[in-house]
Amino acid sequence: MFAQTALRQRCARWLIATGLFLMLGACVEKPSTLERVKEDGVLRVITRNSPATYFEDRNGETGFEYELVKRFADDLGVELKIETADNLDELYDQLGKPSGPVVAAAGLVSSERRKSQVRFSHPYLEVTPQIIYRNGRSRPTDAKDLVGKKIMVLKGSTHAEQLAELKKQYPALEYEESDAVEVVDLLRMVDEGQIDLTLVDSNELAMNQVYFPNVRVAFDLGDSRDQRWAVAAGDDNSLLNEINEFLDKVQKNGTLQRLKDRYYGHVDVLGYVGAYTFAQHLQQRLPRYEKHFKASAKKEQVDWRLLAAIGYQESMWQAEVTSKTGVRGLMMLTQRTAQAMGVSNRLDPVQSIRGGAKYFMHVKEQLDDSIKEPDRTWFALAAYNVGGGHLDDARKLAKREGLNPNKWLDVKKMLPRLSQKQWYSKTRYGYARGGEPVHFVANIRRYYDILTWVTQPQLEGSQVAEGSLHVPGVDKTKPPEPSPPL
Repeated sequence: MFAQTALRQRCARWLIATGLFLMLGACVEKPSTLERVKEDGVLRVITRNSPATYFEDRNGETGFEYELVKRFADDLGVELKIETADNLDELYDQLGKPSGPVVAAAGLVSSERRKSQVRFSHPYLEVTPQIIYRNGRSRPTDAKDLVGKKIMVLKGSTHAEQLAELKKQYPALEYEESDAVEVVDLLRMVDEGQIDLTLVDSNELAMNQVYFPNVRVAFDLGDSRDQRWAVAAGDDNSLLNEINEFLDKVQKNGTLQRLKDRYYGHVDVLGYVGAYTFAQHLQQRLPRYEKHFKASAKKEQVDWRLLAAIGYQESMWQAEVTSKTGVRGLMMLTQRTAQAMGVSNRLDPVQSIRGGAKYFMHVKEQLDDSIKEPDRTWFALAAYNVGGGHLDDARKLAKREGLNPNKWLDVKKMLPRLSQKQWYSKTRYGYARGGEPVHFVANIRRYYDILTWVTQPQLEGSQVAEGSLHVPGVDKTKPPEPSPPL
């Protein structure tokens, strides 16, 4: 009897202790999302692989969203880890999963449908949805003109939601949603006449229109809207509050405006600058730097005229220029490249030429031994522009297509595919403006051919020596309009 009483007392004490332990455990709060980010030292962000959000170029990781979210990670004092989603539905689904991304920064626009999945931040960029058509075709002027047209938009986008609402008013309206494309694909398809219309935001059109000469805005579909970041649904506001404070801060201190100007304020124009302008610059600018090109070329064992052609394509032989992406100087070196090549002042033309020559040869030496001249030079120029990783991706695509991965004529056909989702999604390095290195190499070859010609001994009357430099036998009369692009 005594033993049973003692047993009951021990059991009671054990149950009380267990209960207290469980109660105390329940009182210990789980760390908030912001606390976990800081404890882990990593901010995991999901985005889209596109020119307006995130991609890699020869300078490394870039894109408007990347630049902005990188500053946020730096503010938190943590490392940024980026992952990309194949489509918008996947992006929203992945947000907030265990060990998954905690922020979506991908040019997102709030909608009632998405508000049930996530919570949106304060706005940071105002955009306008625009109907895009092909120049030369009938221009739609309002919503009823969309009926009977072949239209495609991104699957899961707010643009698809807009068209779904419009279809209630115009039941005959038809459109296709695709998760196999990105915005650049849609613009290209309109440009090439594969589809009649698409719907994109104004910022993405501004960034890409220069590459699609036939693309035009038909009309704005609805009012302007705000792009926002997103976090997972729930009651934990710690990270969202921190995001909102950051976005408010960069709005006030001008950081956000500087990023907008850098990515959307103006557009690079690629193409031939015209014989008239080039002839002028041959006389006015090249003589200042010719001896430096020759000295660096001799040291690096490369044709000085090729270096001069690179310099002209990069800066038009201007020593103190800075691009919107921060590359500087006559040879347009990044800070990282300049440091690696021993350049302390990128605006010093002598150092810039020396660093550019050294870097070009370094890039050329990294190419596969199977690539022979003259293709090796054109491959090196492409890698100088877009990066060796993307060039390797294009070579692999060429091989898959039964083309020769060691011939520039074949690989340059593949490079533009790196801006098309159906292709770049299968590559190691992802999205790239693959058309740029093709133009880059074509322009440099043109400038190099002219330089080779005008620096030869005078054999014909059309080659007239002016000063110490031969100039092209071109009409020096200023043309009434700029020369057409390539």
